[in-house]
Amino acid sequence: MELGAFAVSLTVKDLETSKAFYEKLGFSVFGGDASQNWQILKNGSTTISLFQGMFEKNMLTFNPGWDGNAETLADFTDVRELQRELKAQGMEMAAEADESTTGPAHLMVIAPDGNPIASSTSTFDPSVLARCRHETTSATNARRSPMRGRAEPIVAEQTN
Repeated sequence: MELGAFAVSLTVKDLETSKAFYEKLGFSVFGGDASQNWQILKNGSTTISLFQGMFEKNMLTFNPGWDGNAETLADFTDVRELQRELKAQGMEMAAEADESTTGPAHLMVIAPDGNPIASSTSTFDPSVLARCRHETTSATNARRSPMRGRAEPIVAEQTN
């Protein structure tokens, strides 16, 4: 299973302060939009994404369809296929890609320790990760609360 380009998405209190800190570690701005409170930084092949006010927890993010430089790949495993493979292994989705659509889509799983893992196909849309704030909190709370029983999947909006 090829998950795509990897980045650690960090929730930060102050985007500019965090960016300055990571620049001292050798990272430089690679993408994003500071006016929308998010930036992508790289140091060699290592990518981190900084998000201010978009979600509550750090998360692992994978982008099928991109290489490590955010260049579109001609051949990649679509997020919907990844979702089918994960479900076949018994993995519960915290957010599901609509398998009846094509184009950009998003899925999320929550690791046993509560860490969110997101996968978005093709295009990066910070609003997708902003929705993760609600999805992550809802899915984590549902898993922790014995009164609520089994967590119901949360369906993310799709872009066609």
